[in-house]
Amino acid sequence: MKAYVDQDLCISCGLCISICEEVFFWSDDEKAEAIEEEVPQELENAVQEAIESCPTEAISEV
Repeated sequence: MKAYVDQDLCISCGLCISICEEVFFWSDDEKAEAIEEEVPQELENAVQEAIESCPTEAISEV
């Protein structure tokens, strides 16, 4: 599993980062981004929670 954050939809609320800071981080534009690597299996549930919790549905699984 990989995670992707659509920069056009991200409103910088930080919820995804607070849920899983191992995968999500702030970009230079102060929007959330996801690591480019495959998400470690032990973090997949947290990433799924971040996807479901995003208020603008900016995060997707790719």
